[in-house]
Amino acid sequence: MTSIIKSEAFLAEEAATAAVVVPGRNRGRRKSPYQAVKVKETRADRAFVITAYVLLTIFLFVVLLPLLNIVASSLSSPRAVSSGQVLFWPVDITFRGYTEALSNPAIIRGFANSVFYTVVGTLISVAGTIAIAYPLSRQNLFGRKVITGAVVFTMLFSGGVIPMYLVVQSLGLLDTRWSMLLPNAIGVWQVIIAMVFFRSSIPDEVYEAAQLDGASELRILWTIVLPLAKPLIAVIALMYAIMQWNSYFDALMYLRNADLQPLQLVLRGLLILNDTGAGGGDVTEQLRRRELADLLKYSTVVIATVPMLVVYPFVAKYFNKGIMVGAVKG
Repeated sequence: MTSIIKSEAFLAEEAATAAVVVPGRNRGRRKSPYQAVKVKETRADRAFVITAYVLLTIFLFVVLLPLLNIVASSLSSPRAVSSGQVLFWPVDITFRGYTEALSNPAIIRGFANSVFYTVVGTLISVAGTIAIAYPLSRQNLFGRKVITGAVVFTMLFSGGVIPMYLVVQSLGLLDTRWSMLLPNAIGVWQVIIAMVFFRSSIPDEVYEAAQLDGASELRILWTIVLPLAKPLIAVIALMYAIMQWNSYFDALMYLRNADLQPLQLVLRGLLILNDTGAGGGDVTEQLRRRELADLLKYSTVVIATVPMLVVYPFVAKYFNKGIMVGAVKG
């Protein structure tokens, strides 16, 4: 019994010594024998790790190779692209595709519209999500469970495309920018993520201390909750931004004015409808325009992809933390 108590005391002392690191003091202390112990991997563990790496490598190539082909094609000559000579490396490198794309008024207009819809739509969506999720995360909200159930119900059951179109039409939003910003501004999944974050990451004692100091709910939200919720805001903002940037179905239903259409709808016209804005001509001219149209498709795809790749590094440090929102904590 005495030896067991001594062993437990030794383990506690070693754990405390390993946890406290004081510069200049812990250098001469002996290391705990338990710090160097490594768990021996079994054959099943090694097989699982190897299989995971193999599958991840395959998925990487499945995603990466088409991107490399698109980038290589956008930097190749029109004749090489049309003849299928380009694989993963440019042939007869040229920037003509980007020059033609950036000089095309429809592409420039669509790019500007997409930037507007993404920035303004993300601001509206993030503000609306926090405005819904914060009150629902408070325990003292009257009817919180009923309202939460109603919000979740809209995620499970929806009216469909035709009722949504009729609602947008009755509100007079057809062929306006608001039709791209309001109908799908709030995502129920994002609301649930925000609710979980507010409940699990911000203690009730913080709210109580702020209320004792005389702070209102709006002041608590602005000065305490939002500064602590930067990872959450980064995650849901990136979700909404990607959704807004890639959205074309709403524009296809609600927008008829070409001046309001986003880049994704212009890209759809290039890829599916072969709409290059070019007129007719002789066979040689038509062949030249056909080759240029094929090159223009790849260049426009790259232009449509770059903005999200540029934005991600700025929110990556918050995204890595916020992606664990709602995870089980031990």
